[in-house]
Amino acid sequence: MLVGVVGDSAPVVSTGTIAAYARSVLERAGSLPRNDARRARVRLPGLSIEVHSFDAAMAEAVTRNFLPVSGTDPLSTEEMEIWIVHGEVPDSPVAARWSRGAPYAPHAVAQALDMAGLRAEYYFDLDHWHVCDPSQGTAVQLMRGPEAYPPWETGAPLRPFLHWHYARRGMRLAHAGTLGVGGKGVLMAGAGGSGKSGTVIAGLLNGLQSVGDDYVLLNADREITAYPLYATLKQDPVGYKRLGLDRRLPAGSLNWQGKHQFLIGQVAPRAVPSSLRIGALLVPAVGKASRTTIAPVPRAEAMMALAASSIHQMPGERESGFRFFSMIAQRLPCFRLDLGREPAEIADAIGDFIGRLSR
Repeated sequence: MLVGVVGDSAPVVSTGTIAAYARSVLERAGSLPRNDARRARVRLPGLSIEVHSFDAAMAEAVTRNFLPVSGTDPLSTEEMEIWIVHGEVPDSPVAARWSRGAPYAPHAVAQALDMAGLRAEYYFDLDHWHVCDPSQGTAVQLMRGPEAYPPWETGAPLRPFLHWHYARRGMRLAHAGTLGVGGKGVLMAGAGGSGKSGTVIAGLLNGLQSVGDDYVLLNADREITAYPLYATLKQDPVGYKRLGLDRRLPAGSLNWQGKHQFLIGQVAPRAVPSSLRIGALLVPAVGKASRTTIAPVPRAEAMMALAASSIHQMPGERESGFRFFSMIAQRLPCFRLDLGREPAEIADAIGDFIGRLSR
């Protein structure tokens, strides 16, 4: 047997058996009756996904939190089928535990899976799995039981699967915000608390475009282009009130980060564009001055602002990820964005800056 079993019947895996386990999860989930699951179809740039979910919260998140492609797809479309299952579903795969006697070495695990043509991610605290066969376009999100997923999972559902799919095509999910004017825009990257999310929302409230805040898809084939994926926006209670969102949006509970979470359509006065042509990389910082300033910043600093959080939140492929984001920083002019105090003034400063990039 390649996969051991402990007393409560949960499989135990290690680096040497991870590929066999991942393959068994894909095969078992693929044999489940489709009529017993909630079905959703999601159409993203270059990707049409059919989701079969046995968890109500995840099914709702998939239906609500994406920005589907409308009209002509800007990328050639491929298909993916994803199962969201848990251990209480009859005949479903069982969420494995990592062997206590074998350290979890991410690079070695990724290498073992890559040799089998597979991808997988494991979240220890909940024995929560994402498993994917990129060549077949099949994937499984496996949980111990109903709603036994990490707290961030519903905010950006299916994210590891999107990462693996787009990375195989030479693109990347970036943990970054965007703002634009007339289809031309900027990419904003920074750690939590840098003001990135508040800046995106300020721009949307004051007439600018955006293809997303937390995660966007980057393509650097000819020109650097950002595509929309997720509809979710987040803001802490202080920023929420400062932006006047407490007067615009219905009251709701805070998410796992203690932030308000809502949808871009609730604050954007016009439809989300199908893409933005990126002309610069900005590193925002909450400033103390009354007015917003934009000044050049070293490329290495901008690259780390973009790469660090993006790679940390995406499983595997760190080396190729660093190469991709380093290339982005080399091809784009890089600037520090010291934020002023007033949302409208911030939006005007960024809009004027984007206008100058277009000349």
